[in-house]
Amino acid sequence: MLSIENPKAIAEEELEDQAENDLEDTDEALPFNYSITSYGADYPTDGLVKRLNRGDIYVPDFQRGYVWKLKEASKFIESLLLGLPVPGIFLSKETETQKLLVIDGQQRLRTIQYFYNRVFEPTKQEFSLDGISPQFNGKTYNSLSEEDRRRLDDSIIPATVIKQDEPSEDQDSIYQIFERLNTGGVKLQAQEIRACIYHGEFNELIKELNNHPEWRNIYGRVDARMKDQELILRFLALYFRRENYNKPMKAFLNKFMGANQKLKIHSAQDISSVFVNTIELISYSIGNKAFRLKSRRINAAIFDAVMVGLALRLKNGEITNKSDILSSYKDLLQNSQFLDASVNTARTTETTNVKSRLDDAIKAFANVV
Repeated sequence: MLSIENPKAIAEEELEDQAENDLEDTDEALPFNYSITSYGADYPTDGLVKRLNRGDIYVPDFQRGYVWKLKEASKFIESLLLGLPVPGIFLSKETETQKLLVIDGQQRLRTIQYFYNRVFEPTKQEFSLDGISPQFNGKTYNSLSEEDRRRLDDSIIPATVIKQDEPSEDQDSIYQIFERLNTGGVKLQAQEIRACIYHGEFNELIKELNNHPEWRNIYGRVDARMKDQELILRFLALYFRRENYNKPMKAFLNKFMGANQKLKIHSAQDISSVFVNTIELISYSIGNKAFRLKSRRINAAIFDAVMVGLALRLKNGEITNKSDILSSYKDLLQNSQFLDASVNTARTTETTNVKSRLDDAIKAFANVV
């Protein structure tokens, strides 16, 4: 623990902490250079439930999940039964599958799905309406009168369907819309949004790699907000496309994950091999204190540079001298230019800083044997 009598040390740790948390340029606006189309669609409630049950409408599985209590859910069903207007939902059409991804409105959609399917999933109990007007209180879908059931089936939920036309290789505009609209009680982290929009083989592979024992030995327990997964993505993106890096980091990671969503550019074998070989080598040679300075948390800038530097060295052949790695790592952390680009700045994801520290790390490990 730092002493309060040492303001210089405190300032250094504050800078380091800032670098550790600077994974996705939270204060930088993403450029919006896209062509998107949108149209309105009115869906009857029973039609939405059928699409949800078939998987034609895809509600992404992200950290915030379903948060409504039974009384909140009941009030929404009551609004539909009374014919009251309800807020619209936002959907994104996936070009390849033609499925609709829910950008905003999952609480409403899950609620009607649970009611029609008779089970309130958070409690696994029968979904009977609670805390509403006497005429509907205690009712289930089956126990509604025929007229009320028909009125509910025919209730309309307005939707806005969005599709990104250009560019076609990623869904960065959908990411931005998702980020702006999902402003509920718990703000989604960047990787949580990516896991929704770019769901598929690559996302599943990152989740699998995140459980690798040597990575867990270094990082610690699994991060509920997916920051550990984002670090893996960050390494892979910089390893495979470092020459194309330009800020903001958030957009760079979006493009890489979107382009390789189906593992058509970089195979699962290539990705797994480069990550596993590198993280195992670091765990065995540097140990579980890797990528840290004074703080107990991993410094993202040191992480991406060291990982890329060693991965590129491994590409040229096996490394047998583990002590040589540790010595080069310690020398790198004494390099003032490297520290300026990794720690002694509030802008660790600035283009010049990223390229500078990657170059330093590549040079530092280039000659280890």
